[in-house]
This record gives sequence, C-alpha cells and structure tokens, in this order.
Amino acid sequence: MADAPQIPDEAEVRARWGAFAWSDESREKRNAILARYPAGREQSASIPLLDLAQRQVGAETNTQGWLPIPVIEYVAREISVPYIRVYEVATFYTMFNLAPVGRYHVQVCGTTPCMLRGSDDVLAACKNKGLIKGKTTPDGLFTLTEVECMGNCASAPMVQINDDNFEDLDYDRTIAILDALARGEQPKAGTQEPGRHTVEPLGGPTTLTAMVNENHDYRSEWNTPAVGASA
Repeated sequence: MADAPQIPDEAEVRARWGAFAWSDESREKRNAILARYPAGREQSASIPLLDLAQRQVGAETNTQGWLPIPVIEYVAREISVPYIRVYEVATFYTMFNLAPVGRYHVQVCGTTPCMLRGSDDVLAACKNKGLIKGKTTPDGLFTLTEVECMGNCASAPMVQINDDNFEDLDYDRTIAILDALARGEQPKAGTQEPGRHTVEPLGGPTTLTAMVNENHDYRSEWNTPAVGASA
C-alpha cells in the first residue's frame, strides 16, 4: 500500500519556496508546453507543467524533486485556474511528490504479481541497505516508497527509481543497483535478467520468430488457404 506523504510545516515551506519562479531553461520548456494547447485550454497543461516544476525543484535541491504548495500555486497562476484544480492533479498522480524525497526515489511495487515473484526480497534488500518505507536516509540519498502496480507484471518484481524501471529483480540484484547508485554510477535500467532484452519469454521467443532480426512480413503466409480448402 502506498505511504501517505509527510508534508512539511507550511510556514517553512513558504519561506523557502514562496518566491518560486521558472528558471531560464524551464521558462523555455514552459513556453513550448503551453504552445501545444489552444487558447482557453491551458488547464490541459497541468500535468506537464507540474512535472517541469518538480524537476526544477529537484535540480535546485539535488533530489528527485517535489511540489511545495507555493510551487503548485505558481503553476495554477501560470494557467489561470483556481489552485484547487491543479492541487487535485498533483494529489491524484503518484508521479508527483508532495513531500521532499532523496536524490533517488525508490518505488517498490508490492502488488500481487510482484509479490508472488519476490518483491519481499526486494524490500528486504532495501531494508538491509538502511532504507525505511516512507522515509529518506540520513544522507539524503534514498527515499523508499511501496507503490501499487506500475505495469511491469511480465518482468516482476520491479522498482522504479526516478525515471528508470529496474525489472526481474531479486535480493542480490537490488543490492547491486543500490550500491551502484550510492557510488554515483548509473546502473543498467530495464530487465536485470542476463540475455533478456525486454519482456520476451525467458529462453527466447517461441512465436513470430522471423521478427527477431528483421521486420518480417507474415501477411502472405496468413492469407495462404489451408491444404484441401476450396478456392
């Protein structure tokens, strides 16, 4: 089950983030985002602008980023809608952090497919590296959250760390990923199963095998009448 965020004291948050404004780089991206939507439809930009704001906060704090209330208010003013409309978006999508997180936000899927495939071992590895659910490590490096399904059931168990998914995990593979991040390295994202590219069957594909190395056109084979069938 997802953990409720521990939102900091509002007075401290407003003192730190009350003067939030786009950086030069973010303003260029903000302009490009708003250009996608016709006049009067700026509210449709809520998600990309919140994501942009969270990333800017992350860059300023050397973390994955989060959305202080003054920053959400700023986004609402940018698109001329009531604050509550943008706050509803920020609280609905778990991609948005409503409380500070560490440099690496480790989100472990605990839903049934991942649980059956060993997510308890993934959580045990996190625990043995000092990560505690709903908390950030004292060095500010990792925040651990248990979340609901993130759609990688065919390569369970998995975690999402910032923008990357890591799949086909076990205890040792999870430890290796956390250790690499702690050293400042970028471990390979995606499946951790040797020889597996994405989510094809272990041992290689058993159907559409002609598509492995080229874009094979099967249509002529599918349209061939069965033996003995009348024309």
